[in-house]
Amino acid sequence: MLPGTLKTMGRAPRADFVVDAALVSRVHCRFVLNDTGALELEDLGSTNGTFVNGKKVERVTLNNGDKLTVGRVQFVVSAAAEARAAGTNTTLSS
Repeated sequence: MLPGTLKTMGRAPRADFVVDAALVSRVHCRFVLNDTGALELEDLGSTNGTFVNGKKVERVTLNNGDKLTVGRVQFVVSAAAEARAAGTNTTLSS
């Protein structure tokens, strides 16, 4: 992702990251890479909430190792060491 890029996660086919699972809203949350290279997460009014490290969040900056939960699906935020230094590449894995 480039700074300013926006990506969505949800059950709908139009979401950038499709999570076809119970308790996930059609467009559940979105990710934005800010100007400093930090990955921000924002809940988009989902019915069942968005959780980071077990806490319900509306908006948060994600860090390496954070656990993101949407519905019953959990993802771990991961950044390669060289990408973290450059602030350019953060990934999610389930």
